Amino acid sequence: MTAPAPAPASRVNRLGLAVLDYRGGKTTLCAGCGHNAISERILEACFELGLPPERVAKFSGIGCSSKTPAYFLGRSHAFNGVHGRMPSIATGALLANRTLVGVGVSGDGDTASIGIGQFVHLVRRNLPMVYVVEDNGVYGLTKGQGSATADPGSTFKSGAVADQPAIDLCALAIQLGASFVARSFSGDRRQLSALLRAALAHRGTAVLDVVSPCVTFNDHEGSTKSYTFVKEHDAPLQELDFVPAAEEIEVDHPPGTTAEVTLHDGSRLRLRKLEEGYDPGDRARAVARLVGGAGSGEILTGLLFFDPAAPTLLDRLRLVPEPLATLPTERVRPPPAALEEINRALR
Repeated sequence: MTAPAPAPASRVNRLGLAVLDYRGGKTTLCAGCGHNAISERILEACFELGLPPERVAKFSGIGCSSKTPAYFLGRSHAFNGVHGRMPSIATGALLANRTLVGVGVSGDGDTASIGIGQFVHLVRRNLPMVYVVEDNGVYGLTKGQGSATADPGSTFKSGAVADQPAIDLCALAIQLGASFVARSFSGDRRQLSALLRAALAHRGTAVLDVVSPCVTFNDHEGSTKSYTFVKEHDAPLQELDFVPAAEEIEVDHPPGTTAEVTLHDGSRLRLRKLEEGYDPGDRARAVARLVGGAGSGEILTGLLFFDPAAPTLLDRLRLVPEPLATLPTERVRPPPAALEEINRALR
């Protein structure tokens, strides 16, 4: 009788952690929800990059999407705020401790409607964090009403037709000054994984609008955010891969097919151009392509805009290198003499 073969050893990352160390609680979302796929890609990206889970801070608001941080990185810091207010919470936390890796997860309602004012100011400040919008075009938590990202003419499960202009969060983010803007599809594992790894390595606001079909309320014929529609109308701008700086690789591509952009920390994002002349560093061209794509029924996916040199909010505030939360009182509180001088100047 032969002994049973030993179980294969679990794969570990550079920290010696396994994928299980990056998991969270069991999902309570509908089976097949695109949000679950996004959660899997986020935890895989953190595992592959070797991010210590305890160094990640997760932020969310209200909605199906905002429940998802409970389903990945269970050992990380987490804060679930009120509807649309995630950006201000994230800003305060990341200013207090600049060593944290911020990951915000929001929805199209949480971001494009009640929270759009907060989204606008987070983006224009270029706060260093990853901002994922799980975009399904409906309010899934409150039975499928249309959201502000629903395309005009698309239909909902109730039979209602979207008759208002849609907000394109990627175009808005590019115009406001985000330094990394991308769109992907929850069903495109390879593209989404590459974009998430690049976003986590980026120093600045990285906005990822991920079309994530709602299988209960918005996955029917007539919806422009259903699995079938997105698969048939997806127009990738590039074939993406992300290569961390710590790894040595060999690239074998025909001349002229690969463009490399350098991230702030020295990591590289490798792009194989599928469209002649597309430049992810051209802000105006990126917005024009999004507008043109929407007019022709295309859902453009890939890296839309990238500016690794843009100053962040931390740069503009000239913060000290130490996390503010760790500084002693005498370094963060003005002495009585300084306050008295200010008061005299105001009399």
